[in-house]
Amino acid sequence: MEFKAFRAVLSFLTVLPAGSYDIYTAARGMYLFPLVGAAVGVIVGGMAFGLSFFLHPLIVGLLATGALVIITGVHHTDALADFADGLMAKGGKEAKHKAMLDPAVGSAGVATLVLYFAGMIIVFYTGLSPGPKVFFSLVTAEAIAKYSMVLLANRGASAWQGFSSPFTSAMKSGKKLLAATAITLPIAWFATGQAGLIALSVSIAISLMMLYMSNRNFGGISGDVLGASNEITRLASLVVISSSTVAVL
Repeated sequence: MEFKAFRAVLSFLTVLPAGSYDIYTAARGMYLFPLVGAAVGVIVGGMAFGLSFFLHPLIVGLLATGALVIITGVHHTDALADFADGLMAKGGKEAKHKAMLDPAVGSAGVATLVLYFAGMIIVFYTGLSPGPKVFFSLVTAEAIAKYSMVLLANRGASAWQGFSSPFTSAMKSGKKLLAATAITLPIAWFATGQAGLIALSVSIAISLMMLYMSNRNFGGISGDVLGASNEITRLASLVVISSSTVAVL
């Protein structure tokens, strides 16, 4: 069952050739999100680690960010733009929902994406120097980013029927949240030590803040909120880890 769920989650979260998936199977296995995130971190982190010895950190940041966007099928990046457009849209819940469904990216979405990509590239230049740190930082950040989605699905309710609905329904189990936490904590600790635990704490706070904002603006969470939390907490984790004075392997 766990392997079937893992494969469904891997197929749902990435473009890796894991076969077809059933969204309800992926939802039931959502507690495995951090494990898939760590796997993505290993792939992209390994690439960034190798390139960091030959290319300028800004180029490494650009390539690593691009790889993350591509390997995750651009879904979460698109969700970040929709989330920003929804928050900034004037009017009530229906108006905000309409703005998030609009295939055209609004000014809020564009500005958010520019800031996000700039932040991702700059963090490689300022704090992720050549060596193992860039690898372990990406492994931790990806695991934490996926954990943020699990936390939101557990604590939130769907604002409307959509992609988030199967996940919010399947993740109300405290045991599944505990399982996701049991996966994320060791990854963060063994990969980046105290810096990883600080990054996890910051990301939990950001996730709960996003939950509050989503409840207030949309009446709950949506697939866009989940995807946006992945991008925001990934960047936040990398900023914390790269800025930490605590040694990272």
